[in-house]
Amino acid sequence: MKAAVVTFPGSNCDRDLAVAFAGAGFDVVRVWHKDSALPQGTDVVGVPGGFSFGDYLRCGAIAAQSPIAGAIRAHAARGGYVLGVCNGFQVLTEMQLLPGALMRNAGLKFICKSVEMKVATTNSAFTSTYQKGQTIAVPVAHHDGNYTIDAEGLTRLQGEDRIAFTYVKNPNGAMADIAGVLSENRRVLGMMPHPERVVDASHGGTDGANLFASLMGGMALA
Repeated sequence: MKAAVVTFPGSNCDRDLAVAFAGAGFDVVRVWHKDSALPQGTDVVGVPGGFSFGDYLRCGAIAAQSPIAGAIRAHAARGGYVLGVCNGFQVLTEMQLLPGALMRNAGLKFICKSVEMKVATTNSAFTSTYQKGQTIAVPVAHHDGNYTIDAEGLTRLQGEDRIAFTYVKNPNGAMADIAGVLSENRRVLGMMPHPERVVDASHGGTDGANLFASLMGGMALA
């Protein structure tokens, strides 16, 4: 399986994401934001955290207009897998591959710490090796992680079982404690916490490793 990890000016978690994919057995290719096409045979695109284009205008807004964005949209339209983490989640909402928006944290401060979140669904290639309701510890590092969506959209996410993760103790004011959501076809996941930072025990935990292992296994069976 091939994973393409995108780098924008200001990305700072692209290497971490590439290492996490590689650790799960993926063949990883790095992609620059000015590229207009994904590498041939790409199975999953990783959109990393950081501060793409300095978070100017809105977080993720400029990245969503970059040359590679069209290729990511086309990949998703073909049923390809996409994982957006932190700023990557913001990029995916700006690209309208996921509903809702990431607003300024309720406390108006940058948050950088480990948080607990619950696995809200196991019905996705990203989460199938977890247990529903399982609590995992994953770090966050964001200033605009307050997930917001209108009432109709929230009802739809809940009714379609598309909320992937929820916070145990909401750190940013996110609606319904949402930490991650899935697309309609369940092949695009956006999440604010950083699973790629907890795939190595020497770094303080491995609770994120299952996400990448789950994706590898789920894609192989798809």
